[in-house]
Amino acid sequence: MPVWLLAFGSVLLIGLISLAGVFTLSLGKARLERALFLLVAFAVGAMLGGALLHLLPEAYERLGSGPRTGALALAGVMGFFVLEKFLHWHHQHGAPEAIEGASGHGHGHSHGHRHALDGDAAAGAPFATLNLVGSVAHNFIDGAIVAAAYLVSVPTGLVTTLAVVLHEIPQEIGNFGVLVYAGYTPRKALLYNFLTSLSGLAGAVLAFFVGEQLPAFSDALLPLTAGAFLYIAGSDLIPELNRRHSYPASKSVGQLLMMGLGVAVMALGLMLEH
Repeated sequence: MPVWLLAFGSVLLIGLISLAGVFTLSLGKARLERALFLLVAFAVGAMLGGALLHLLPEAYERLGSGPRTGALALAGVMGFFVLEKFLHWHHQHGAPEAIEGASGHGHGHSHGHRHALDGDAAAGAPFATLNLVGSVAHNFIDGAIVAAAYLVSVPTGLVTTLAVVLHEIPQEIGNFGVLVYAGYTPRKALLYNFLTSLSGLAGAVLAFFVGEQLPAFSDALLPLTAGAFLYIAGSDLIPELNRRHSYPASKSVGQLLMMGLGVAVMALGLMLEH
């Protein structure tokens, strides 16, 4: 199968995750929150495992053992810090308002954001628009990352796709919840969420075009992607797992087990590659 077909198929699969919000409407807030935190823990393990067990070792093998690889990984961390500051992505991860919106439970009118579900956002439009703009940029970058990983090798592309997929599930549920919380109907929230996910295909096209013109682009994107995964896991996802300090020990153990399972999945992928 042509590598470009695998890459675009993977990006399209990631885009379809934008429709995951529809499955949350039948869940209560408590059940949805429990499921999200387990998914977040699993995504943390997968992203850390993908970055430290696969992407960085592959990058050092291709770029050498000098400081260049580490500098590019740092650039990935710093770059995503700047992007997140600019686009305020952090409000999407597990926010109580997003969970309530995704589960179809209203938050009342006390915060001045929630509106009737039979109309578009009014006062909530500014943060909803910001959410959509951030989603376009986010999915564009994800598409470029996945396509560039496939240009390195099919196993690298598959590992990167898996890490992105696991991160995108809670991310897209959060996006859906934010839009519903802002006043969009669930149908329109799903539609807009899906349309923003299509920017990933544009990112993949750009990555293939640049990768063909500059073969070193794919190699350089390996440590950049590793830095991005480390930043997302450490700055966005792990703080969400620690957001509440009243968790019983059993819930913390469950999160740790899910993180370990995420790492194990990435380790298994590495063993199968070799």
